[in-house]
Amino acid sequence: VPVAKSIEPVRPQPPELSRRRVMRQSWLQLAYFHWAYQPAVVQSLLPPGLIVDTYDDQAWVGLIPFEMHKVRLGPTPPIPWFGSFTEINVRTYVRDEFGRRGVWFFSLDVPRLAVVGVARSFFGLPYCWAKTRHEIADDRHSYSLTRRIGEPNSPTSEKGEKVHATMSFRVGGPLDAADVSELDHFLTARWALFALRSGSTKPARYGRVHHPKWPLNSVEGLRIDSNVFEAAGLPTPIGSPHAMYSPGVPVNLSWFETRKSST
Repeated sequence: VPVAKSIEPVRPQPPELSRRRVMRQSWLQLAYFHWAYQPAVVQSLLPPGLIVDTYDDQAWVGLIPFEMHKVRLGPTPPIPWFGSFTEINVRTYVRDEFGRRGVWFFSLDVPRLAVVGVARSFFGLPYCWAKTRHEIADDRHSYSLTRRIGEPNSPTSEKGEKVHATMSFRVGGPLDAADVSELDHFLTARWALFALRSGSTKPARYGRVHHPKWPLNSVEGLRIDSNVFEAAGLPTPIGSPHAMYSPGVPVNLSWFETRKSST
């Protein structure tokens, strides 16, 4: 495993987007459900050149449901229907050999087959075609997915079950700045992602993400049933997750950087 000479600090406030943005969108009604894992377990599933990022000597893997809203390419207007949908992803946190922090995705389930094709081909992100749903009844949010197509993440688990997830919860009160912990910042203040096309022997590519600091709420009455972690090759998560909610933020993404630099 490569060792970075210096590690980028966790920055709760977003850095400036130094490169031209290529995509705009909003991430709305987003929930964070994270479980702790042994770092070696997560590291074994990462491509060469990426190092699992840890907090309190533990790796963290998240199940993240949200509403992708009004995806726009460059200065173009939002793409009708195609650009708004429910996404549910499984992700962890990594560093590269330069110490740059970012997100690594194990899977991203969406109901738009065309999005899956574009995202896999152009961005190298492991999108999967799934039936996804988000409903709000009374004061409960309910998210669900059933995977249809998703190689290399199979639409069925090793036991032959459909890959699925259901989550329901109530949104609690807003978290004041003093209530947001260092772990909360570690899990949410991520200003980049890494991606690698399937079968590529090149280093993972690094893309910057810019958005306002997340407004966060507590989560209450959480219920989860899922096998998406097992479908990604991870052991079944143990215990209750570290849970948060955000009403959302507008997001800008830049194109991947190819120059090998620590800045």
